[in-house]
Amino acid sequence: MTSQSVQPILVLLSDRPGGNPTEFMVEQAFEHHDIEWVYHTVEVNPEGLIDAIRGVRAMGFIGGHVSHPHKEAILPLLDRCGETAELVGAVNVIHREADALLGENFEGRGLVAALRRLIDPAERRVAILGTGRAATAAACELARLRPAQMAIYGRNAERAGALAERLQTTFKLDAVALPWEGELELPPETDILVHATTIGREDPNARVPLRIESLGKQTVVADMTADPPDTQLIREAAEHGCPTIEGLAMYVEQVAEAIALWTGVDPDRGVMREAIDEFLEV
Repeated sequence: MTSQSVQPILVLLSDRPGGNPTEFMVEQAFEHHDIEWVYHTVEVNPEGLIDAIRGVRAMGFIGGHVSHPHKEAILPLLDRCGETAELVGAVNVIHREADALLGENFEGRGLVAALRRLIDPAERRVAILGTGRAATAAACELARLRPAQMAIYGRNAERAGALAERLQTTFKLDAVALPWEGELELPPETDILVHATTIGREDPNARVPLRIESLGKQTVVADMTADPPDTQLIREAAEHGCPTIEGLAMYVEQVAEAIALWTGVDPDRGVMREAIDEFLEV
C-alpha cells in the first residue's frame, strides 16, 4: 500500500492547462477554510497518462481532476469507477480510498446542485438537448431524482434513442427520444430545459436552434456551456422571462462537490465564484 503524502496533494491532469481556472478557485477555497492542502496543475500529454497515474499512486496523492483529453482514457487505469462515470464512459474527478484510485463524473452533479437552488426536479418534465458526454452525465444524475418524464432531443437519432433506452433500463424512467430537426419547439409545460451540446462553446453569439417562445415562463433553462457563460441561449431565455442557470454556476458546484469529497468540508460557493470570475475577468 502506498503511504499518503505528508501534506495532502491534489492534481489536475490536462494536456492544455493554460487558462484553466480550477487551481486558482480551489486554492481560494482552501485559503478561506484554512485547509492546508496543495493543488497542482500538471501538463500531461496522452502518451504520458499511464506514467502520470503511476506517479499519483507512488506519491500518495489524494486525488484530483481529469481534463480533456484524458477523461475517457483514464478509466482502465483506475481501480474502479462510480456508476455515473461508468455510464458516461468518462471521469473528471479521482479520489483515493486506502490504496485504490476511484473515478467519478461530477458534470451532472454540478447541474443538479445548481438546479435544486431553483427547482426540485422530482416529478418534473425535463428536456435535454444533446446526446454526448455532458448530456449523458446530466441525464443520469437527474434520473436519480425521479422526474416525471425525460425527453432526449438529439440531431443523431440513433444516439438519442440509445440514451433514452439506457435511462429506461438503468433507472426505470419514463424517457423518450425525440427528433431535433431545424428549429426545435418544446412543449410549454416543460419544467426544466438542459442544453448540453457544443453549440456556443467559445462563441457567445452561436445560436441554439430552439424557438424560445415555445417555452413556458416557468421553464428553468440551464446551459452547461461554461466558456463563455453568457451564451445566446441564456440571454434569449432571460429576455423571454425564464429562470436561467449558466455553466459557470454549475462548474462551481461540481468543483465544490469534489472539494467536499476530498476534504469533508463543504466549501463556500461565493468565495469560489468570486475566484473564477476574477480569473476569467468576467
